[in-house]
Parts: sequence; C-alpha cells; structure tokens
Amino acid sequence: MQEPPDYREAQSSAEFAALRRSHRSFAFPLTVAFLLWYLAYVLLSSYAGDFMAIKVLGHLNVAFVLGIAQFATTFLIAWWYSRHATAKLDPKAEVIKARLEGASLEAGTSLRKDTPRLEDPA
Repeated sequence: MQEPPDYREAQSSAEFAALRRSHRSFAFPLTVAFLLWYLAYVLLSSYAGDFMAIKVLGHLNVAFVLGIAQFATTFLIAWWYSRHATAKLDPKAEVIKARLEGASLEAGTSLRKDTPRLEDPA
C-alpha cells in the first residue's frame, strides 16, 4: 500500500507557488476590472438616466447597449480564462499531480483522462 500524498509539502513547493501566482495574476485583476465595469453600469443606470436614455440606433438606447455588453464581457472573460487555464495552469497542475501520484512525466505527456498514461515498466 502506498503512502498518501503529502499535500502540505506540495502546497509549500515552488511549483504550487508558481501555479497560484499564475492564477492570481490573471484572475484577480480581471475580476476587479469586471466588478468596476458592472458597478459603473449600475451607477449609470441609477444616477444618469438621461445619459442612459440616449438613443443609439433606432429604439436602442445606451442602457440597452451597455446591458448587452455586460453579457458579452461575461462570456469573453469566461472564454479568455479557459484559454489561460489550458495554456498556463493545467500544465503546471499536471506536473504537481504527477509528483503527488508518483508518476514520471516525459516531455509532452499529459495526465488527462482522454490521453494515455505512461505505464510503469516494473
């Protein structure tokens, strides 16, 4: 029977610190920016009714356009984060996972369930 992984050691490792830093440096600024954008929309809706009522195109006013832009930015951020996670976070997480599981990774080998794992020669 194998010893359980030492999660405290993994958490204090340089690889885990790099993974956290990569996540935080992307997620935190983007979250703050989106919250400020949302707050601006709410404040404009509450206190700048005349501005929000300006017709932009036909019956579409500024409030409608900015409201649709809220949805667009939500989906854009989700897509952008997915790309970031796939490119930057997942490879780092796989290295940590492999070390915890005691697997040896060769260059370019993935531990995802949809790709084959390396077999132990023993």
